[in-house]
Amino acid sequence: MAGEAQGDCLFCKIVAGSIPATIVRETETTVAFRDINPQAPTHVLVIPKAHHRDAAALAAAAPELAADVLRETQAVANDEKLESYRIVFNTGSGAGQTVWHAHAHVLGGRGLEWPPG
Repeated sequence: MAGEAQGDCLFCKIVAGSIPATIVRETETTVAFRDINPQAPTHVLVIPKAHHRDAAALAAAAPELAADVLRETQAVANDEKLESYRIVFNTGSGAGQTVWHAHAHVLGGRGLEWPPG
């Protein structure tokens, strides 16, 4: 069910503290942590604590929580002193989503070309 922790979800386990992560920010509704396979000098994931399958499901079910995630991407960028950065939400396997818990990638610290990979 949307919003409820899923026992087989990697990110739900990070929220619960049963899998370690390098947490850089935490709010009442979100957690931000460093990606274990960074694609840029700064690569932080911002997730809602509540489980939602992907960004589209999050936006549909809890738009205020989607706004919290987006607000935290800005806070991460500020904390990391990024003058420019990219926010990426992969939605669906064809777009590269591999963990089925909504999350935003904050990428920065190097030039990011367009179009992306």
